[in-house]
Amino acid sequence: MSLDASVHVTLGTLDLRVALHVDEGEVVAVLGPNGAGKTTLLRALAGLLPLDDGRVALGDTVLDDAAVDIFVPPERRPIGVVFQDYLLFPHLTAVDNVAFGLRCRGVPRRDAQRRAYEWLARVGLESQGTLKPGELSGGQAQRVALARALATDPQLLLLDEPLSALDIRTRAELRRELRRHLDSFRGIRLLVTHDPIEAIALADRLVILEHGHVVQQGAPAAVTEQPRSEYVADLVGVNLFRGQARAGRIELRGGGALTVPDAVVGDVFAVIHPRAVALHRRAPDGTPRNVWRGRVERLDREGDRVRVRISGVPDIVAEITPAAVSAVQLDMGREVWVSVKATEIATYPA
Repeated sequence: MSLDASVHVTLGTLDLRVALHVDEGEVVAVLGPNGAGKTTLLRALAGLLPLDDGRVALGDTVLDDAAVDIFVPPERRPIGVVFQDYLLFPHLTAVDNVAFGLRCRGVPRRDAQRRAYEWLARVGLESQGTLKPGELSGGQAQRVALARALATDPQLLLLDEPLSALDIRTRAELRRELRRHLDSFRGIRLLVTHDPIEAIALADRLVILEHGHVVQQGAPAAVTEQPRSEYVADLVGVNLFRGQARAGRIELRGGGALTVPDAVVGDVFAVIHPRAVALHRRAPDGTPRNVWRGRVERLDREGDRVRVRISGVPDIVAEITPAAVSAVQLDMGREVWVSVKATEIATYPA
């Protein structure tokens, strides 16, 4: 069993064109900035949005095929969905919410309630079965929504920002619990999120979506070690540059150049960790290979470090200690010298 989808949907200014393959037992997280098309993709897979073109199949079962006018309505798809705001029925109890999907599939009321209570017990809410959504905490509502999605034994589980409505403390706790439930579900699991910590903690593979297109995918370690877009680089917290390399020198697209130790040739990415960036009040002594002037645009304290955004050719972000900020006398608008050792620059083909 696998999910094979080719999705083309035009919605306002969004032109979503995504090809996706997910194997049974795999957890795939779709990441991307706001407006990238993440939720639109899930809604199309669930049958809540018609395809303009493309095909969606679960194993040998075709759910959508725009070319031959095949469309299986949402209620007949073997799919469970956990929505961002959970969409629990406010007038129903927790157990009736969980039983709702079973009843829609023709399960007798008594059997549906029994199975619903079994699922509430699995998520630790058996004693809250008679409560209505307004009487539940955010974490409890999330568990009820997950139980409702899983109670129908779906082949595909879709989760749209399942933890975003929770506070930070509850989110960390339920992230571990959600991972346990996902591990126990052997179907196909697709998660939409904007939180890289959530994606890395829960997923076997990341799919990065920008402007309706997949720009990068792979195992979490592979994606974070070799980002291929500024969005991914920002998620990871590194500086990403692109340019043409020849004889140990990269001419950058946005202006400027970098000297690198690798004999790379052609179109390449270059990554510099902010902690590898040194800042100086005056031009540094010696013969550092990469030195340029810049201006401090922003300082952000993050724990025991300060991230300093420097405008220059090229722009770059440095990460230094508060003591170093004082030593260099950094403040907004101050001119500084930037230096980066060639050995601190990682390169790979674009």
